[in-house]
Amino acid sequence: MGRKPKHEEERVANRIEELRTKAGLSRQELADQVGVHYQTIGYIERGEYSPSLVLALKISSALGVKVERVFSIEGER
Repeated sequence: MGRKPKHEEERVANRIEELRTKAGLSRQELADQVGVHYQTIGYIERGEYSPSLVLALKISSALGVKVERVFSIEGER
């Protein structure tokens, strides 16, 4: 099976904003915990940027949940 063209690639969905709010964390606080700029957290929350695997794992750890509770491929359960 070949690689999909860029416009057909799956998008990564996430629940960061929901889980971050539930944890009582601001974007800045989460960003500080995982070592990125707060705007990066906003980009990820809005689906404008897909994090690296390392960053996804750091975010999940900071939120206290497994990575699959935070991230999924859009359209999949």
